[in-house]
Amino acid sequence: MLDHLIKGATVVDGTGAPARVADVGLRDGRIALVAEPGTVTEQAASSEDATGLVLAPGFVDPHTHYDAQLFWDPFATPSMNHGVTTVAGGNCGFTLAPLHPDRPEDADYTRRMMSKVEGMALAALEDGVDWSWSSFAEYLDALEGRIAVNAGFMVGHCALRRYVMGADAVGGQPTDAQLRAMERLLHEAMDAGAWGLSTTQSATHSDGDGAPVPSRHATPAELIALSKAVGEHEGTQIEAILAGCLDQFSDAEIDLFVEMTAAAGRPLNWNVLTIDAAVPERVPRQLVASERARKSGGRIVALTMPILTPMNMSLGTFCALNLIPGWGEILALPVPERVARLRDPQVRTEMLRRADSREAGVFRRLARFDRYVIGDTYSAENEGLTGRVVRDIAAERGQDAFQCLVEICANDDLRTVLWPMPSDNDPASWALRRETWEHEDVLLGGSDAGAHLDRMCGAPYTTRFLGDCLRGRKLVPLEQAVRMLSDDPARLFGLRERGRIEEGFHADLVLFDPERIDAGPATLVHDLPGDSPRLDSRAVGIVSVRVNGVETVRDDEVTGAIPGRVLRSGRDTRTVSTR
Repeated sequence: MLDHLIKGATVVDGTGAPARVADVGLRDGRIALVAEPGTVTEQAASSEDATGLVLAPGFVDPHTHYDAQLFWDPFATPSMNHGVTTVAGGNCGFTLAPLHPDRPEDADYTRRMMSKVEGMALAALEDGVDWSWSSFAEYLDALEGRIAVNAGFMVGHCALRRYVMGADAVGGQPTDAQLRAMERLLHEAMDAGAWGLSTTQSATHSDGDGAPVPSRHATPAELIALSKAVGEHEGTQIEAILAGCLDQFSDAEIDLFVEMTAAAGRPLNWNVLTIDAAVPERVPRQLVASERARKSGGRIVALTMPILTPMNMSLGTFCALNLIPGWGEILALPVPERVARLRDPQVRTEMLRRADSREAGVFRRLARFDRYVIGDTYSAENEGLTGRVVRDIAAERGQDAFQCLVEICANDDLRTVLWPMPSDNDPASWALRRETWEHEDVLLGGSDAGAHLDRMCGAPYTTRFLGDCLRGRKLVPLEQAVRMLSDDPARLFGLRERGRIEEGFHADLVLFDPERIDAGPATLVHDLPGDSPRLDSRAVGIVSVRVNGVETVRDDEVTGAIPGRVLRSGRDTRTVSTR
């Protein structure tokens, strides 16, 4: 007997093949049959009529930071609501394990680092996670059997360094013995099921003390040694971030990436490839790394987002504005002193100069203050400004845009919410995106779901992209869009029997209404431990989500079921060799 029968669905199977109407039967968490409508004779414990609805494989998000959130939110909201059934965590060099059992202060360091670098509320990290593990194996075991999505995790370079080197991980270099100890830890983590190594050398990544995170102090020799270790395990990967990921790689960075993937014989993915027709040289430069890697026996995959992710900005709290060169030290001052500095015309002139300089990289896009929209305000002086564009307000007041924005924020003691209007929302940029997506080493993803919770909301990229493909710009056909969200990332990670609607595959499925599929606006909610805020977005048109055959979402409401699995390298992933 079948556990469930979905009748008359328009099946988009994830391979890119044309959609077809079929009945799909499920048994024991797998797809038991895909048959012509009305031809199934086997009885089913339950069934549903899916006429007019699209049935697709569950989506795979290749870049998340759900490492902590899954402990208080096993449903990985809002990702699962938007059809994501498998998430890859442990990215950017940051994981919650391993932790040295004799140094409880390491957990505190990790919490403060994650709060600073990934925008996770410190109260949520303290109250929502029990921090009871030491090894990476114990961390994975702590999640087993208590999550609604499938989740796999890289092991973070920062955690390896901190475990072996203690406080010397920041600023220090390992001895030969310490490097061997890091390699052993990495091997142990991959033996337990870690998907591979993640690391960062990005200048934007600082710990809770404001110092460069541990992995930023690693030499190329250390990175290559750890990469070689990755290649000794089945079903593993590398994920890495360099300073040039934000704009354009240097020759040395390309050399390093190529050496790492070639040493491992495994794919290396990085994020995020920002596509903007105003900077036409960026995409070809970034993809030089991929072209060189293939000639050297490796593979480098660039992640890029198919939507413009809504972002919250503020002069009062840490956000992307703090990452503009020269801005961080000003925006870290106490509020009264910060306001005084921001009101100084000479200070503003220098800030704008730095923001528009080449060293600002992709953050140059944030310097168009005339295009900002005013969000929530908190003072009588700012009444009526919510929803208005700074350009128009500045014209009325006879001020330049940045001066106008500063005065508005100062009236609210810098609590004003700011929404930057993207500068790359033009037809030329969207045409360039469509062209770039066709490259064999470009993959959709980079949501950062689970991180930067009160500042951005990238998790709904799946439904928003599908809605755009069906009823908006229609940059790619539905069959291709579904493949890009499901089978493509599943193949990159070597996921076994996931990413397609095929007999024998795991029944990770999304049923949606093609006339309505979309994502609602991002809204601020206070539902994290410690009443901390985050941005959330409701799914529109998602009828059902199933993970391993069990329904986890019905009409955008979680069912409470937790059928997800911790996906472990080797067992749940096969090797995707680059050689």
